[in-house]
Amino acid sequence: MNQSSGLRLWPITSPRNEFGRISVRSRSTRPLGVDGQTVPEAKESFEVWIEAMLQSVHRQGYSAPNIRRVYIPKPGKQEKRPLGVPCVADRALQRSAAQVLSAIYEQDFLSCSFGGRPGRGAHQALASLHEVISGRKVEWVLEADLKNFFGSLSHEWMLRFVEHRVGDPRLISLIRRWLKASILEDGEVHANEEGTPQGGSISVLLSSNAYLHYVLDLWFERVVKPRLRGEAYMVRYLDDFVLCFQYRADALRVQKALCQRLGKFGLTLESSKTKLVEFGRYAQRHASKRGRKRPETIYFLGFTLYCTRNRKGNFRVGLRTEKSRLRRALMRLQDQMRRMRHLSLRRQTECLNQMLRGHYAYYGIAGNIRALRRVHRAVERYWRKMLSSRSWHWQVWWKQFQQIKERFPLVRPKLYLSYSEMQAIAAL
Repeated sequence: MNQSSGLRLWPITSPRNEFGRISVRSRSTRPLGVDGQTVPEAKESFEVWIEAMLQSVHRQGYSAPNIRRVYIPKPGKQEKRPLGVPCVADRALQRSAAQVLSAIYEQDFLSCSFGGRPGRGAHQALASLHEVISGRKVEWVLEADLKNFFGSLSHEWMLRFVEHRVGDPRLISLIRRWLKASILEDGEVHANEEGTPQGGSISVLLSSNAYLHYVLDLWFERVVKPRLRGEAYMVRYLDDFVLCFQYRADALRVQKALCQRLGKFGLTLESSKTKLVEFGRYAQRHASKRGRKRPETIYFLGFTLYCTRNRKGNFRVGLRTEKSRLRRALMRLQDQMRRMRHLSLRRQTECLNQMLRGHYAYYGIAGNIRALRRVHRAVERYWRKMLSSRSWHWQVWWKQFQQIKERFPLVRPKLYLSYSEMQAIAAL
């Protein structure tokens, strides 16, 4: 039986509901689409355009508007990341389609994939990788990074993957038109022959999940693993993934086959960010034999993973904030403190605590308390410096600053995820 049969169930009225959600989440600073329409403006004329849009989708005549390309700075880097900004109405339609596709594909996605899926975020991915390395026969880890992933996707393969699973011609027609939507940049319109712009509501589901589900996940689980001599595991978060192996020979074979597999679908590995690392419970012993003081480290989702031991002397995978992410967080906090130094102390404290809570919530993983305390101390020092710079004739000494902190305290570092909780949310 064709997998696509019986999936002609898209509720054509669902964009109405999605537009309501966009209205709630919208920010005034968000870039506008090619029509220049804001969410409040689209809300006022909602009844004018919604019926026409739904009818065009129903007869498969919907014309996807051009995507406005803007560039946003990459945190901690000089280069900028291209971002596609769809129109408000088109965004509502994309979210509606993404909901339906997510319900379809969630039944098929494998346990090794995380990100863009309900209950399978970055912490679940990190916990799963932690458990795999700690509890399974893993001695070699292949860190892999895809080069220009979103800009290299093959439209032809994407549509073939979707048609394999989805039977509703309206959805397939919509996806084809979204993939082919032209790009507006610097007043000029360019055809889009490959790739998918980052920023669309449906791009994460189609590219990072559906595309890599067929290109990478199924291939590794069903083709690669049965042919290996030892154990092997994969943890993928969107387009970032790590492969774990018991034997080096298996890792080298898969690394070579992986390049060929990705090339078939228009993808390549970033050689400077792809490396094979000896990592696991016996890595410390082998490192000393090879003249190294300690085993190498690996990087995943903003964390540095390293080999260590617990108080009982047993092997443990340690996690700490990656140095570049730590610098990035401190730069962002310092920039915020410079810009708001003339606000009231209460307003400054509210803003700083909001940023600190967000940092602690993500990086507050067992074993990483030192990095959190480092951020807290750096914020205190720089905040005092900014308060002192508010006047040429007045300086905040540490004794005065302690009184300010007592009245307007900063949030203390807190771990949100213990080792036992990491074991509980591991999903492999």
